[in-house]
Formats: sequence, C-alpha cells, structure tokens
Amino acid sequence: MKKVLALFLVCMLMLTACSSGSSQKSSGEGKNTKEITVWAWDPNFNIKAMNIAKEVYSKVDPKLKIKVVEMAQDDIVQKLNTTLSSGTTKGLPNIVLIEDYRSQGFLKSYPDMFQDLTGSYKTDDFASYKIAANTLDGKNYGVPFDTGVTGLYVRTDYLQKAGYSVNDLQNMDWDKYIEIGKKIKEATGKQMLTQDPKDLGLIRMMIQSSGSWYVKRDGQTPDIVDNAALKEAFQTYKKIIDADIVKPTSDWSQFVAGFNSGSVASVPTGNWITPSIKAESSQSGKWAVVPFPKLSGTANSVNASNLGGSSWYVLNVPGKEKAADFLAKTFGSNVDFYQTLVKEIGAIGTYKPAADSEAYKASDDFFGGQNIISDFASWTEKIPQVNYGLHTYEIEDILAAAMQDYLKGKALDKVLQDAQKQAEEQIK
Repeated sequence: MKKVLALFLVCMLMLTACSSGSSQKSSGEGKNTKEITVWAWDPNFNIKAMNIAKEVYSKVDPKLKIKVVEMAQDDIVQKLNTTLSSGTTKGLPNIVLIEDYRSQGFLKSYPDMFQDLTGSYKTDDFASYKIAANTLDGKNYGVPFDTGVTGLYVRTDYLQKAGYSVNDLQNMDWDKYIEIGKKIKEATGKQMLTQDPKDLGLIRMMIQSSGSWYVKRDGQTPDIVDNAALKEAFQTYKKIIDADIVKPTSDWSQFVAGFNSGSVASVPTGNWITPSIKAESSQSGKWAVVPFPKLSGTANSVNASNLGGSSWYVLNVPGKEKAADFLAKTFGSNVDFYQTLVKEIGAIGTYKPAADSEAYKASDDFFGGQNIISDFASWTEKIPQVNYGLHTYEIEDILAAAMQDYLKGKALDKVLQDAQKQAEEQIK
C-alpha cells in the first residue's frame, strides 16, 4: 500500500510539474510571438494605415512579422460571427478592425473572445465618444483608429453668388441651412446636397449631435417613439426634401459625382470624404468646411457629430500580448505616427496630443488655405457621447421604411409608434 501511495504522489508531482511547464511555455510563446495577423478593409485607407504602423513598429521589434489581410467589411463581420459563435479560435487573426457601430454587439455576444486592453494606453488621450464605443463593463477592449467627425463642405463660389460668405454658415442650425439652400438654388440653379433615400446617415448625424441614438443608454432598448431628437430629425429631413434642394442618388458613385461635377453646393458628412472632394483638382480654392449644422428645436444639440469610424481589437488567441503592444505603441500613443497618417492618407484620429502637431496645423490650398485638419480635430472633442448599442443597422432598416411612409403622408407620431413596435418585436 505504501508503495502504491508513493507512486501515486510521484505521478501527481510529475503532472503538476508538466502542467506548470506547459503554462509557462504558453505564456512565453505569447510574449515571443514571431508573427501576428491583421484583418481590415479598404486598401487606400485602413490597410495603408496599418502598413504605416508596421514600419513604425519595426523600430521597436524588427523581428516581428505583421501580416495584413485585406477583406471586405461584410466578410469580416460574417467570418467573425461564424467562427466566434462556434466557440473555436482556429483561423482567427490577432487584430481585427471593427466599425464602431458594430463593436458593442461583438463585445457583448462574445465577451471572452476579446483581449482586455485596459491600461495598455491612456484612454484619456482620446475623444470620450470614441472610447465609449469600445468599452464594456468598465473595461477597454479596443484601440481607436479614425474619427468620423463631421463637417459641412461648401462651395464658396456658389455661396457668394447667393450673397453669403463662409462666416454666415458658422454654428448654424438646419433651418438656416435650408434657407441658404433655397437662395443658392435661386442664384445658381444648383441643388444644396445629394441624398440616397435608402441611406439614413443624415439622420444618424443629426441625432448624435444631440447626444441621442436609436437605442437608450443601455444599448439594447429601442428608443424611437419618445425620442425627441429623432422626431425632430425626421421633421428636418422632410423639410429638406420639401424645400426641393436635394439631388437624389442611389449609390456611392452617384454621391461622389454629385459634388465632383459641381451639381451640389454642399456635402454634410464625415471628414473621410476629403480625398474624394479633392479628387476634382479643377475645384481647388472653391471649397471650405464649416461646423456641422445643429437641430434647431433640441436644446442640447451642438455643431458637431460623427459618421462612421472604427477601432482595432485584439482577439484572445496566442500572440495577444505582442498584438496589444504593437497597437499601444502605434495607434495608442505615437504623435509622429498620427502626423504621417494625416500627410499620407488624410486619416484623422481622435488622439488628442496629435492635435498640436505640425501636420494637424497645416493649411490646405484646396480649401482656400483653411486649416481643415485642425478644425476637424477641435470639432472631434465636441462630439456627444452615445451608446451605439447592438442593433444600429437593424433599427435603421426599419426607420428607412418608416421615413418613406412619413414622406408619403403618414402621420409622424404613427410612423414612430409603428417603428417602435416593430423594433421591439424584432430585437429581443
């Protein structure tokens, strides 16, 4: 019996030692990772930014290989959902780009699959609205990338023909915007803006300027029927349509053609449109950017909002330590890196210390010498923080149909009541 007991104890000690050794080896492998993989979309923006980050980090760890895989955003969303829901990590990247509108959905659906990055960089150095998108239960899971800070791009030559200057458009509301749009059309024959009936990006920008969203602060409960900002946004949208200052579009190419051809006098959207506007070199010196219009009847609406934007996330797979370090020393803290992003691809981040850098203060001849990067950076800090929640696009599909009912004459209160009911039934 003593021999059996002794043999048992030896085996137990050996198992413990093996287990401890295995654990240490796994930890060591994580810290000594030789290669990490990144998934992202858009070769001229996100992919290019990541490749610049690779060059910067090569000075920190020249031996680390960073493989950047280009993939359409919809494909990334599908692959993540399919793989994460199966409970496996096979085939997943170390780092993935996720749109801010979708981040809470992933974090809440797969809470154990994302690496906690709390403390790896200073969240106070970034715009609060951006940090809110990648924070869950007090923990931070993402490193911010680009801001979707909005502005109102305007043709200064059309303004002048209608008797206005850029100063007349500073800190205005949507009622004044419509008034100016009518005058411009009278004077030039040009429409004020383009609009795709299927795209409610304009509504999103309007309600976030008031600190409101499609869901309540819990990120789950649909907030439609009693949402004062959303109601006014619907009313404002209809005023714009009824004023006959809109050029209808149905896709991205028509949207870009609208301003490149000179058919519209303004473009209310995110700053990421700057390269597309500057693509028409013949219009150099004829554009300016002013603060985004606010809702006239909502007291807390401000002249700043957001449209789009994304952040980088580290998945809970081997190599997560190195992936986190890579992000922290590039997107998380490097002013020179952000200057390079602005110079080479026009990407504006929400990293506050970069706002004082030389690149952010540079003037742009295309915009009449205006320091548009500096202006966008200052507006970024004013963007109201909201909880995008889990169902932005599902609710927007419902609201897009509701908007058409409203434009066709259905009472707005009834439109919003029906949309609220449909959203509650669909989102459970």
